[in-house]
Amino acid sequence: MTQAPKVDEMPQPHRGLRIVMAGGSGHVGAVLRRHFVPQGHQVTILSRKASLRDIDTVEWDGVSSGNWSKSLEGADVLINLCGRSVNCRSTVAKRKEIMNSRIKPTRVLGQVIQNLKSPPRLWLNASTGAIYRHALDRAMDEIDGELGGSEQGVPRSWDFSVEVGKQWEEAFFSANTPSTRRIALRSAVVMSPDRGSILDILLRLVRFGLGGTVGDGKQFVSWIHELDFVRTIDHLILREHLEGIVNVTSPNPIPNREFMRVLRESWGTRIGLPAPRPILEIGTFLMRTESELVLKSRRTVPRRLLEDGFHFSFTDWNVAAKQLVDRWKGNLTYGIENESWGLPQRNEGQ
Repeated sequence: MTQAPKVDEMPQPHRGLRIVMAGGSGHVGAVLRRHFVPQGHQVTILSRKASLRDIDTVEWDGVSSGNWSKSLEGADVLINLCGRSVNCRSTVAKRKEIMNSRIKPTRVLGQVIQNLKSPPRLWLNASTGAIYRHALDRAMDEIDGELGGSEQGVPRSWDFSVEVGKQWEEAFFSANTPSTRRIALRSAVVMSPDRGSILDILLRLVRFGLGGTVGDGKQFVSWIHELDFVRTIDHLILREHLEGIVNVTSPNPIPNREFMRVLRESWGTRIGLPAPRPILEIGTFLMRTESELVLKSRRTVPRRLLEDGFHFSFTDWNVAAKQLVDRWKGNLTYGIENESWGLPQRNEGQ
């Protein structure tokens, strides 16, 4: 792993930004919120389930304009994270929910921003790395990456996740917001020790001896440590020349076989029953989810971030997994200012 800077040396946006997060009550929203608030930023959450006890939450329906629109007036940054979980069976009804939960909020946000006197200076909209094709042969970046939907040898049911990404980004970039810089975040899975996160789910399998190779194990897993995720968001806020599509992922996706082996070793066990494809299909059916989530090879790389000089703190899954598992065991889900993140530190004067 490349020697990383101290956390407090990492460039951060000036304090006092007004940040609005639509759909910010989920896992990624929690990661961002505990990063932004201690930095002195004002964070407002747009949520369908606003709490009277949370003065920083504003209720909205994600479909139509309303009083919530006032929270965007004069905001510095809008981050749209809306989207129903794809961890479900891909029925006709669920597909409609998945698509609408992304398209409708994105469209209404664009319509509202268009009519504001002082619209947000930056709009970061969630997207998905699943928009790229099933890639075993080479990495997919923002410039030369190939979108999926026509590749051979994969189930046609996998085309839906690609179509979701395409329509989601079309709704985002078709909005008429000339005064607002826009970036679509084609993000990998954000790895954090939060309960209910994807890491938490994977560790549950590992603890019960089920965290073995999935399928043939050759499919790539794209991931990003939560520290690098929040640092990426800071970078995008600061770098005003960046816009368009940005892959938010570690530079080093790895095959599932290696990914799970490292996770098991980080936990302290070597036992992990494999899940051959026939068994996996039965298991995912019983668990009411889809095998595509673990069988599709997601080999995305962050070319634009790297070319813009962004330095990742966690590029090696071995190092990231050990740090995350240690924090999971200690239930350490603090903000950046409260821990060292296990990073190698520079000596003074370096």
